[in-house]
Amino acid sequence: MKIAIVGKKTETVNYVRYIQTMGITPVVTLNIEEVSACDALLLPGGGDITPAFFGEKNHGSRNIDTELDIRQLLAFDLAVKSRQPVLGICKGMQIINVGLGGKIIQDLPPSASQRHRYEDEDKYHTTVITCGSWTGRLYGQETCVNSAHHQALGRLGQGLEAVQICPLDGCIEGIAHRTLPVIGVQWHPERIDCVKSGTDGRKVLAYFVSLISRS
Repeated sequence: MKIAIVGKKTETVNYVRYIQTMGITPVVTLNIEEVSACDALLLPGGGDITPAFFGEKNHGSRNIDTELDIRQLLAFDLAVKSRQPVLGICKGMQIINVGLGGKIIQDLPPSASQRHRYEDEDKYHTTVITCGSWTGRLYGQETCVNSAHHQALGRLGQGLEAVQICPLDGCIEGIAHRTLPVIGVQWHPERIDCVKSGTDGRKVLAYFVSLISRS
């Protein structure tokens, strides 16, 4: 089994290690043909998405890599058309949303950013989870997660639903597609401290692998 990670090798070390914990082969690539030869697609965290791709001017977006955005959006489109399972993490979840016509909140207000913005280390906070959702089956009604972002999902893309949110500000922390094997989290299961949070990030990957097995 192979999982494609569309990103740069120097920026995806944690994701490679994460996938390898399941005995699965990660393929870090910017080549769309290599993505189609894999069993699933992981869209990793990173900088902000080019605002033009969701129909806006820049209002606080930074660390933009337009060429990478294009390749990630193309890979996601290919995965959707072939019904290939997709997991988006942080920016990767935002790529899923934009790829399905959704919007991005380009800079969270100060009250929210105190809970989510990355400084010297991840921010930890409680989230509430939709009963019966994939995250609910993994973690129950609520769980503590690690955030490292200043942007969030705005209007949801076609077919997506929020399954996990921060109750203090409504920031969406987890999504699922209603009909496709597409899931995403705004937090970072690939590096979350299980002792500090009580949340085992490996459960997300295990669930994703189960989607691959069913496809």
